[in-house]
Amino acid sequence: MATKTEIRRQELRDKLIVIAERTIAQNGLSALRARDLAGEAGCAVGAIYNVFGDLTDLTLAVNARTFHRLGAEVAEALAAAPEDPVEQLVVMAQAYHHFAASNHLSWRALFDVERPAGEAAPDWYLAEMGQLFTYISDPLAVIFPEREAEELALLTRALFSSVHGIVLLGLDEASAGVSTGKIDHMIALVLRQFTASRK
Repeated sequence: MATKTEIRRQELRDKLIVIAERTIAQNGLSALRARDLAGEAGCAVGAIYNVFGDLTDLTLAVNARTFHRLGAEVAEALAAAPEDPVEQLVVMAQAYHHFAASNHLSWRALFDVERPAGEAAPDWYLAEMGQLFTYISDPLAVIFPEREAEELALLTRALFSSVHGIVLLGLDEASAGVSTGKIDHMIALVLRQFTASRK
């Protein structure tokens, strides 16, 4: 059974995650400051570091929740997708775009969080990314059944990077020169053209 101290510690942890999640969603990752968090949570600044090693650890905890929401939305979209593997890729990629557009600052925090040079991403992050890659690799394996597993894995990451880049630049209209309303069409064009080589 948890002690009172452990319960209070968990309660503070949960409260800080909720506050940080809201802060990032509304104002971006750069708005996350220990003093502001402590003030809203009603705790001392030092108490934050008794629960999290640093603000990066807190950001990662928020990002875990964001990844779960992203995965759930992609899975929901795929559940209603046609059985054709090309169209499944299109639906998945467009769901990714819609999540990024609707949760832009939270989505950016998934990739903008800083880690020391050479430090690997946490296991949970790799696991969540692995799930996203599975959504891509499964239909790709049907489209290109002759590809070796290693090549298919590289193809999966290349396709994710392509879609991510389209979404990233597309949401910044000044950089991409494409209206956000055309991003879905651009994604579909790229994926359908790419997979046309199977025929």
